[in-house]
Amino acid sequence: MQPTRAADPALTAHFHRVVDCQWACPAHTPVPEYIRLIAAGRHADAYMVNWVSNVFPGVLGRTCDRPCEPACRRGRVEEANGEHPEPVAICRLKRVAADLKGDVHGRMPRFAQRNGKKVACVGAGPASMTVARDLAAVGYDVTVFDGEAKAGGFIRSQIPRFRLPESVIDEECGWIFDLGVNFRSGTRIDSLRDLLGQGYDAVFVGSGAPRGRDLEVPGRQEAAAQIHLGIDWLASVSFGHVSKVGQRVIVLGGGNTAMDCCRSARRLGSSDVKVIVRSGFEEMKASPWEKEDAIHEGIPIINYHVPKAFVHADGRLVGMSFEIVEAKYDERGRRSLIPTGAPDAFFPCDEVLIAVGQENAFPWIERDVGVDFDKWGLPVLNEQTLQSSLPNVFFGGDAAFGPKNIITAVAHGHQAAVSIDKFLSGEDIAQRPAPTVNLVSQKMGIHEWSYDNDISVDARHKVPWAAAEQALASIRVEVELGFDYKTAIREAERCLNCDVQTVFSAPACIECDACADICPTDCISFVANGDEADLRGRLKAPSLNLAEPLYVSAELKTKRVMVKDEDVCLHCGLCAERCPTGAWDMQKFLFKVTQAGPLCRSPRGGSGDAASAQPTKEAA
Repeated sequence: MQPTRAADPALTAHFHRVVDCQWACPAHTPVPEYIRLIAAGRHADAYMVNWVSNVFPGVLGRTCDRPCEPACRRGRVEEANGEHPEPVAICRLKRVAADLKGDVHGRMPRFAQRNGKKVACVGAGPASMTVARDLAAVGYDVTVFDGEAKAGGFIRSQIPRFRLPESVIDEECGWIFDLGVNFRSGTRIDSLRDLLGQGYDAVFVGSGAPRGRDLEVPGRQEAAAQIHLGIDWLASVSFGHVSKVGQRVIVLGGGNTAMDCCRSARRLGSSDVKVIVRSGFEEMKASPWEKEDAIHEGIPIINYHVPKAFVHADGRLVGMSFEIVEAKYDERGRRSLIPTGAPDAFFPCDEVLIAVGQENAFPWIERDVGVDFDKWGLPVLNEQTLQSSLPNVFFGGDAAFGPKNIITAVAHGHQAAVSIDKFLSGEDIAQRPAPTVNLVSQKMGIHEWSYDNDISVDARHKVPWAAAEQALASIRVEVELGFDYKTAIREAERCLNCDVQTVFSAPACIECDACADICPTDCISFVANGDEADLRGRLKAPSLNLAEPLYVSAELKTKRVMVKDEDVCLHCGLCAERCPTGAWDMQKFLFKVTQAGPLCRSPRGGSGDAASAQPTKEAA
């Protein structure tokens, strides 16, 4: 294998991958950086690190799908706390930063001098609001259109208040409007052609996936009054149009929307709520913690039941019948649902909530305006730039590639803002800006570092909940209470500081093997070089996780190489403390995705006025 050299641009990708949580985050939030700030009690700093990256720290600290947590190294290497080690509670620590930040008004960027370019954002969801924030901060005149009275999109209409208080949405949308973003509430866009004719230089479509999939089985039309699409029903609950529900409710579907529906129905007075899915429990699309929360509240999840009919009498729904199936897999691992032959199951119910998926709907985009759509009704986009076939129209969030999650929508917003900025500056938007990267030694003395590497051995701390009698009595009582100050510090101390990298200098190594001897996970080996597959099998502890890279040194004096398995490295710093020659150093790696503004443009600028726009105050 070729050596991993700190001076090579390729090492940016190597060290980025090693920070598993940040690598897994669509917005590449510098997770260990803000967790250390929380551990130091610097909550405002931690909030701003998040705000620059993911825009909605308070919202995401309660509702994120947490792709960072399954990637967390703590969940792979911890051995002392039970059969199923758990990752750091990254998402809930983000909420701590939001809850304890204090007044950060003075740290937000201020109204920027306008550059003469106008941008329209359709929909006020997380993707559009991210575009608006990024562009308004660097001089664009941005107008956000939405059919509802308040901004937030599906964050406001689909996530129940017991998970996400409205005040949090108001605050974090407010930071964006404070930048001078124009909000046209209660305004639905009926024609893209008309919108383009209003003098906007670019249009961003962040209208989400607003149409719920229906379930057409016998009895659907006859019992329609008691059958509701889940996303529409949740919106009606959110806006106060629905305040009660039948005593017996069936929720169809296995995603997060289904979990929100069943838990909402429980709070609106239903005494018998069931979730019924056609797949197996493990195959449900809902996040594991969403399923756990529903079960914790006494809601059963019944799997391998395929809806067969809505049963009605005298024009009123009385129940549903289901065919019982089982999963069979072929030699390629493809699943089929095969009837078991058991009698159909019947469940009585008063109402049914259908949450079996969402679809995009663009009836307001004329098919001859220049935006191409594929056979699934999705816009044809460049996946990197999010530009459509009509050059000044861009898409993001669920409107781009179908339903995903909030953090993916934010990531799309950042990328679309860069594309719009470069496009309106007369630059090639395919030339994407490189991230900002720093790699700085943390050495303060012979055996002293500027960060705390005394990692807590605590098991993951549980987030406290409101008392059940309170939480289930109202749709607006927040269930999770969040970590308090001291618990947050203890949870933050579980972080392994994966962004503090072990950097090796081959010329300084005397091959004493002291680092290999002291390494608690046996991840350091001194061996003869070879190709990767061969090398992985000859290490002190074989490297089995192919998703994690090997760190390979240049050739040493004995013709061997130092190989470190990044998969199980604890970043504890013992190798650097033990090394007698300083061949090992602990260096903090900071990776920040470049956003819209001067840094995303070429050094000489483009032909547009936007190249001269500068924010008047830094965000952090």
